[in-house]
Amino acid sequence: MRFALVLAIVWITSSPAARAQPAVPAERPIVVQGAMGIETSSLAARLAGARTEQIGAWVFWHGTIDGYPVIVSKTLKGMTNAAAATVIAIERFHPIAILNQGTAGGLDASLRLHDIVVGTAAVNTGAYRTPYRGAGTGSNPADWVPLDQTAPDGSTAKERKPARFAADEPLLAAARSVRASHTRGRIVEGAIGSSDMWNDEVDRLLRFNKEFGTMVEEMETASAAQIAAQLGVPFLGIRVVSDNATANIAYDPTTAATCQDYVYEVVKAYVARLRRPSVEHADARSRAPARLRKAS
Repeated sequence: MRFALVLAIVWITSSPAARAQPAVPAERPIVVQGAMGIETSSLAARLAGARTEQIGAWVFWHGTIDGYPVIVSKTLKGMTNAAAATVIAIERFHPIAILNQGTAGGLDASLRLHDIVVGTAAVNTGAYRTPYRGAGTGSNPADWVPLDQTAPDGSTAKERKPARFAADEPLLAAARSVRASHTRGRIVEGAIGSSDMWNDEVDRLLRFNKEFGTMVEEMETASAAQIAAQLGVPFLGIRVVSDNATANIAYDPTTAATCQDYVYEVVKAYVARLRRPSVEHADARSRAPARLRKAS
């Protein structure tokens, strides 16, 4: 997976389209990500003056919400796709913030369909070191030790914890301010877990919930959050419960539209905050991603 991600990023940053960087707009856009069509179609349809741009396999819808530039990004499924789509978005469009949203499986037995988890953190639950076992002695995932692949050189195996990326506080504040707009379920706060696995072993899910504090799991948020953190872009993950093996609740794809309804309100609230005259948001508007700062 790491090799595939490196190849994707090399292709993106070395292509003629990537080298021809567009000028930074006066108002840097908000990027809203979703992996699948059911997780992006409702938001894309709400953009005013929408136009579509495709870069490789990734699709971006450009438009406005309340007159502010917003880009809806279809990242495709999985950690590598989400990371690559985030690199493209940051390098080409210079967003002021990124929201990653969509469906997720519950890890807390109290969560029901249409409950929404606002991610106070994103956690990579897909990186592990296995202890030595000789031939013929089998495998036991309960013995696997999590790795933080963002740890300093040479210390990854010593950390024994997953990589964790905290949410941006102004984005969290915007999400909290529109809690009342969501009426089909609860709004809860907690960590979102991500990996390239669909886990249905209840003991494993409960372990993640207990040890890592993850409320839901899916396949994109933590990788997008990692790229955003490394390039200095504010980030927030929001996920709706679409199934919950710990409560024997089957998958319901209609929950994707519920999440987009709420995220639409979050975007509107964040736009209102950006337009508020304050030092905090003046700083946010002028803050450029890491690559742009180096080039300036």
